Amino acid sequence: MSQDSDLKVTKVDFLKSQNSVQHHTDAYNTSNLVVRRGQPFLLQLTLSRELRAADKLSLHFSIGERPMEPTGTLMSLNPRSTRNVSGWQIAIIKSSGTECTLSVTSAPNAAVGIYGLMVKTGPNIYKPEKNTVYLLFNPWCEGDIVFLSNEAERKEYVLNDTGYIYVGSAFNIHSKPWNFGQFEESILDACMYLLDKSKLKMSSRRDPVVVSRAMSALVNANDDNGVVLGNWSGKYENGTSPMAWIGSVAILQQYYKTKKPVSYGQCWVFSGVLTTVMRCLGIPARSVSNFNSAHDTDENLRVDVYLNEKGEKLKWMSSDSVWNFHVWNDVWMKRKDLPSGFDGWQAIDATPQEQSQGTFQCGPCPLKAVKEGDVYLPYDSKFVYAEVNADKVYWRVKEENGRNKYTKLGVESQSIGANISTKAVGQNRREDITWQYKFPEGSAEERASMKRAVSYLQPSGLTPRSRFAAVPMEVSLRNVSDKDTVQNEVVPKSGVQLEITNEKPLCPGNPIEVTITVKSTVAGSWTVDLASSCQLQSYTGKVHANLGYVKQTVKVEGQSEVHVPLKIMPDAYMKALATVDDEEHVHVTAIAEIQGTPEKLTKEASLSFEYPPIQVQMPETAKVNNDFTCAFIFKNKLNVPLDNCKLMVEGLGIFKMATFDEGDIQPGRIIKSEVICTPTRVGEKKIVARLTSNQVKDISVEKAITVTH
Repeated sequence: MSQDSDLKVTKVDFLKSQNSVQHHTDAYNTSNLVVRRGQPFLLQLTLSRELRAADKLSLHFSIGERPMEPTGTLMSLNPRSTRNVSGWQIAIIKSSGTECTLSVTSAPNAAVGIYGLMVKTGPNIYKPEKNTVYLLFNPWCEGDIVFLSNEAERKEYVLNDTGYIYVGSAFNIHSKPWNFGQFEESILDACMYLLDKSKLKMSSRRDPVVVSRAMSALVNANDDNGVVLGNWSGKYENGTSPMAWIGSVAILQQYYKTKKPVSYGQCWVFSGVLTTVMRCLGIPARSVSNFNSAHDTDENLRVDVYLNEKGEKLKWMSSDSVWNFHVWNDVWMKRKDLPSGFDGWQAIDATPQEQSQGTFQCGPCPLKAVKEGDVYLPYDSKFVYAEVNADKVYWRVKEENGRNKYTKLGVESQSIGANISTKAVGQNRREDITWQYKFPEGSAEERASMKRAVSYLQPSGLTPRSRFAAVPMEVSLRNVSDKDTVQNEVVPKSGVQLEITNEKPLCPGNPIEVTITVKSTVAGSWTVDLASSCQLQSYTGKVHANLGYVKQTVKVEGQSEVHVPLKIMPDAYMKALATVDDEEHVHVTAIAEIQGTPEKLTKEASLSFEYPPIQVQMPETAKVNNDFTCAFIFKNKLNVPLDNCKLMVEGLGIFKMATFDEGDIQPGRIIKSEVICTPTRVGEKKIVARLTSNQVKDISVEKAITVTH
């Protein structure tokens, strides 16, 4: 009998508490060991006798269905051998008596996922009872291509489990608190399930470029029964309204339990869930909001907006659209698959808009490629470029003798891709990152970048973008028949300008009062024909109702201004507001024509409603495992009842998500709901609440509490 046949392993201690602090994985709510690649972790073996020089000892880590050494899916690590096993390393740190401590370092490019462990001593094989180790990407490791050197940024983009998603409009940006919750129960398992579901080869799981692209496809339900089902219809009875979600946790937990898509999401939901999945896997990620986001521009970098004589947008005319905002994600990584210079932030987008290589997925696309106009680079850089750089062309459509006459009212070349926003690092405020996506509007660098981009975008024979030249007919007017006539634009000389303002906040149940200001900035006298309309529309630019319009002729002389009021009474819009489940914006469009000249001007503004707040009553500090009470109080200060109110509340590491049906809340009435909270983790924690109703779709509040031992 050989001398090592009697050597047996009786126990493996994964030293979870020690390893997880070193690997920044101590927050994951799981009993398994979670470590990051390229960084040592310790294992303690208990043996049947002390280890001798001649003993054979090896650790076998395996991943996937058919683990094999040549494919790097089976690592047989022998602490006494110097053989290179796919870049993994092992060493005996300490051996005394029957205890043996080993240090294992996975390769910084190892496949990410769940590894099984077996320990071999001679002919004996020992399989620990919880023998799985979760291996993640490692932004703390210089050898990992997701390496991020700044600790504050790692804390924000990898470890922060709460944040904000910015919504509203460029005129009125709101922060929507969102719980990413990447450490909550079964979220890590849900992400591992998605990795398996992606059908990526194990070798592809090494690469965050491939993994992030696959996850952008799997977070939407299109093609692959992924996580969230998109719905922009305004009707959400068979699921949860996209407005109601507080964060990603309930969505991913439900998906993991049922393995069926969760209803329903819109862009911020897709982005919030994708941030959770990326941070959970260890890829630095952030949710990014682009205001005035161009969609479906057919790569001609133009969005055509068609208006009637009252200044109302014609719903049926255009396949292009400008969304008030659109939310996608940036992920941080080196791009070894591209020429040098494109490392850093990459845009990915899980909202199903266009197919890329036959699947609803988007990115990763280097922000540098978008900024410099290198839109030939993978993936989907043309699409992302157009979202932040298209021109907006306004047309008036007027029927004359049975034909449509199209008059070009003007071009806006600077409104698309405004106020690109994300949460600031380490602070609860918005950071404007437009500069990471584009050079300053009108600068020489911006013009050079535009020229480059256009050279890759345009089919030959077409003239680029309207700011350089007149636009070829065949591009601009897809919807125009041969009989229709088109007039081209002219350069303004009069110095007349338009402004749209609202003096009072917009509150549901009160009149909407808007002022259109016609200003003259140069000498001379001008007579101006003004048409201005007010419409109710969703954030994607879909018009739900025409509310009213004003037509007036005004005179401006020298440097003066005239104010034209537009007032909409509550009866004209409250019914429309309650018939759709979407959050509506008040969209105001103005057209001015200057008599005696061919000059025409257009101006648009998208205004948001303002709502009474939710108040949160709770202590400022709490102790782990000690209960406290948190009360949510809401007073309906509007002069209309709020029907079918639901209050959703969640506190990561404090209490699970709860929903209260509050029924109808009459004007002046106060509701109060209470939750008993039991904090399970120390640190600053946030409690988030969201109230939805038929009239008001989203009132949010958050409050922080410090939890100590």
